[in-house]
Amino acid sequence: MAKQISFKKIIYVLAVCITASACGISKNADGRVSSTVKRTRHSTPRFIESINMTPGAEAPGSGNEANTGMLNGPSSKNTSGLYTNIESSTELQFKYAVMLNETVENLNNLSLLQFIEQWYGTRYRYGGSTRSGIDCSGFTCNLANSVYGKTLPRTSREQFERSQKIPVEYLQQGDLVFFNTSGGVSHVGVYLTNNKFVHASTSSGVIISDLNEDYFRRRFIGAGRL
Repeated sequence: MAKQISFKKIIYVLAVCITASACGISKNADGRVSSTVKRTRHSTPRFIESINMTPGAEAPGSGNEANTGMLNGPSSKNTSGLYTNIESSTELQFKYAVMLNETVENLNNLSLLQFIEQWYGTRYRYGGSTRSGIDCSGFTCNLANSVYGKTLPRTSREQFERSQKIPVEYLQQGDLVFFNTSGGVSHVGVYLTNNKFVHASTSSGVIISDLNEDYFRRRFIGAGRL
């Protein structure tokens, strides 16, 4: 049985410098032209403190966990506890990474992205709940049920009253954000990430907006979780 060795406190890391070769032109004794290559010396090896490594692992992962070959920083965990590998990311993840100004690795809820993609641009219709037209609370009801398996009250006011109020700094994906657009709680959306939320707006239909936009910042009432 192979014996595992753990190197404590210090690992000798070879700092291999891959230097750009500079090609020059010189003449041989017989007058022919030949290329010459200039190389730079390797830099001095450095020591790195406080890293553990087990034979067989490529390199330590986050928190000195075994290397998995995936980008596994703390912020890239999804709800199932798995990590997202950027090499296996979909076009949808890359598309919404740009729209949300977020890293691809953090957009790991594909059901949510697919739902938004299907509904994006659907026109606004007061009292509507279908792809032919939908209002803000109808949209949050559909999203919560399809993506998270939750049943929400039908109106934005009821959703606000039923939800657990949370500070803005604790907003998480799937939380509700409420606004006063026409008196009291009159508009609702679903928080995504990086201050962005998706909602059915009266002017543009289903769209992604930013909480820091002046219009929404002035009308923001609070956030809730169901």
